[in-house]
Amino acid sequence: MASSTLSSIAPSQLCSSKNGMYSPSKALLRPSRTHVAGKDRRMKVRCMATSIPADDRVPDMGKRQLMNLLLLGTISLPTVGMLVPYGAFFVPPGSGGAGGGLVAKDATGNDVIADEWLKTHGPGDRTLTQGLKGDPTYLVVENDRTLATYGINAVCTHLGCVVPWNAAENKFICPCHGSQYNYQGKVVRGPAPLSLALVHADIDDGKVIFVPWVETDFRNGEDPWWA
Repeated sequence: MASSTLSSIAPSQLCSSKNGMYSPSKALLRPSRTHVAGKDRRMKVRCMATSIPADDRVPDMGKRQLMNLLLLGTISLPTVGMLVPYGAFFVPPGSGGAGGGLVAKDATGNDVIADEWLKTHGPGDRTLTQGLKGDPTYLVVENDRTLATYGINAVCTHLGCVVPWNAAENKFICPCHGSQYNYQGKVVRGPAPLSLALVHADIDDGKVIFVPWVETDFRNGEDPWWA
């Protein structure tokens, strides 16, 4: 009998009273007038039965997708805002010159000024500077005390060690596995398979500018393997 009575009731009921909310099941079983802890005062319970279609209780797919997009946008915008400064930190600053060049930096991080450099570096000198992509790059002083129009990337083509200049033997000798390169960076002894990469060394407004080398390698007449 109780089950048949319950099944005829609307899908949901809202019950309220002065003392709080009542669930639908309790509202069906309890009388509208009750005694509280043996006291004479009585309270009235008013129940309202409402019927809410199931479709109105569950958001449709369009609303779900909209909420998901809003949530994704809320999370993405602050994340991108934080990542951009970090990404910019690792990108080498541009020199403002043509061809995507960068100003050469000395060991202390200062711009290399051509005239100042030649005052302290004599003929035949090969000293490391910071080049494209932050790679160590040799700035070459010719025998006539002028800067060479090319720079030599110091990263060994075997396993990536930095190759020092050996002035006594007039060539670059890798300390890792013995690879050797001549005074222009051309490989003369393995296990390195390729010559050291080249960059253009231009002068703009008194500063040395390294520019990517994409032309034929003048040392062997071949296309540059690094371009």
